[in-house]
Amino acid sequence: MPANLTPTYLKAEQAYRQAQSLEEEYRCLQVMLQEIPKHKGTDHLQASLKAKIAKTKKDMELEKSSGKKSGLSIRIPRQGAGTVVLLGGTNAGKSQLMASMTNAKPKVAPHPFTTQLPQPGMMPWEDVLVQMIDTPPITPDFLEPSTYGFIRSADLALLMLDLGDDDGVENCLAVMERLNATRTRLGKESCLDEDDIGLSYTQTFLVPNKIDVPGAMDRLEIFHDLADFQFPEFPISATELTGVEELRNAIYHALHVVRVYTKLPTSKTADMDRPFTLREGSTLLDLAGLIHKDYIEKLKFARIWGSAVHDGTPMKGDYVLNDCDICELHC
Repeated sequence: MPANLTPTYLKAEQAYRQAQSLEEEYRCLQVMLQEIPKHKGTDHLQASLKAKIAKTKKDMELEKSSGKKSGLSIRIPRQGAGTVVLLGGTNAGKSQLMASMTNAKPKVAPHPFTTQLPQPGMMPWEDVLVQMIDTPPITPDFLEPSTYGFIRSADLALLMLDLGDDDGVENCLAVMERLNATRTRLGKESCLDEDDIGLSYTQTFLVPNKIDVPGAMDRLEIFHDLADFQFPEFPISATELTGVEELRNAIYHALHVVRVYTKLPTSKTADMDRPFTLREGSTLLDLAGLIHKDYIEKLKFARIWGSAVHDGTPMKGDYVLNDCDICELHC
């Protein structure tokens, strides 16, 4: 993507990837076109945005005339500090990992297609929660339509590789091949394709599972010989919990969020149990908007306790928040 994209553009791009209706997509695309820096380096992207806006508008008109609503057929509201989607072929161990890392209790069985519908759960990390969504297996002949939306809107995808079976390598490669034939793909970072705004990539970790099974490392070596995904790799055993805590930490840090605690002016202590989570680079105004939309206009200043300032320092709305800041808003 071109350099010098504004924070407003990047927020609109993220919202576009997470949109669940044509109307939401259309609004986000308009903001992106409005916010994109106008210079020769962005000419191609501007043209791509205009073409996508025109197509989305046409699709909205067709949807209105037909009376049929598009969007996700299965919706799971976003919760927590971010959303992680679990992907893989049959028996890759997605449900077992979900059970090991979250409060969810998915059905775990050794036969294929145990997971038939997306299943959410919440993964704890220190004092925050991260949403995880288990999805039905992807095969050369089957890809649940709702999975596209969950991949596209996720902050991170975990691509699971089954090291417990000789077919695991082939199944994992088949997942990538199937997704690469669509406009919803896996990548080293989350972004939209500059040449085609409708083509979306989601940041991905490769998670080789069942490393405790005999022959697992041989199968992993074969996989490396056949594939070069260049995704960060976290070998685990979802049943024995080997490597699971390392994966948990990596998931949280890949979300690039900061925790912010709030304090009432009339209180001596802050609420340290339930922090707000915001993207790195967010400001006091972003925090104010999370608390209440009216606070964006009413915010005068905030006193900050944190690593970057002296305790109680008053700061304006453009102050960039740091992890574990305590904020006392004054409106």
